[in-house]
Amino acid sequence: MQATDLQLDWLRCFVAVIDAGSLSAAAPLVHRSQSAVSMQIRKLEQAAGRALLDRGPRHLVLTPSGAELLLHARRMLELHGEALAALHGERLGGLVKLGVPDDYAARYLTPVLRSFALRHGAVEISLTCEQSTALIPKVQRGELDLALVSRDRPQRGTLLFNEPLVWVGAAAHEAWRRDPLPIAVYEAGSLARRDALAALAARRRRHRIVYNSSSLAGQLAAVDSGLAVAVLTQCSVPPGLQILGEAHGLPPLPAMQVAAYRSKAARDAPAVDALYQQMLRTLTRGG
Repeated sequence: MQATDLQLDWLRCFVAVIDAGSLSAAAPLVHRSQSAVSMQIRKLEQAAGRALLDRGPRHLVLTPSGAELLLHARRMLELHGEALAALHGERLGGLVKLGVPDDYAARYLTPVLRSFALRHGAVEISLTCEQSTALIPKVQRGELDLALVSRDRPQRGTLLFNEPLVWVGAAAHEAWRRDPLPIAVYEAGSLARRDALAALAARRRRHRIVYNSSSLAGQLAAVDSGLAVAVLTQCSVPPGLQILGEAHGLPPLPAMQVAAYRSKAARDAPAVDALYQQMLRTLTRGG
């Protein structure tokens, strides 16, 4: 007789795959190998008696049955987290003031907050989205308790992973062919701006700044309109834009070191510590 129990480990892997967008990206979120995650999904589909995910050429897509199950899976995991908190007395409350650049928010902060909310739903989170150069001083002054930032110096916070910087352009406009090269940049002091200008200077590529914006949306608008090329974190490049490189006459760029940076003023706050630990568990990876 076919098994019908939906085990929590299977559901946890299923939700992680949806949130992360792929089996490989989900693996570190559930502390398993990619092959183990794939096996958990197969077991869940066998128990459900139907396909839950369609393996497309670029990413995984929910089937109608998968979309239906996802709603229940999230609730089951939430109830499981509430039960554990009730049994172990982990009833945290209070406010955590959190900062994150907008290019990291959707890709990296979303899985952190989803996992955190399963165990600590009573904690209120106040989110500030700004560039790392603005967030770091706020953490230092105690205006923010915790932030996910691009390091401005090697020892800043706890290193989580390296995020590639890439040149991007709109294929329909081919702005990279112009001389001098028109570029869109973040505000003065931005690490991405600094690295982009240094790379162009080292290559002796003629360029001119034609657009300034402190927001990711502003950068994307400049590129999409054909006004300029820009340097973005790889995680923030939308499908409609083209990643550029040596073949387009553009120099290589260094990676950003992404770190969890915690305020000294919030060292003894249990809710801040819980979110900090969740950030480390979810986002720390080698390389």
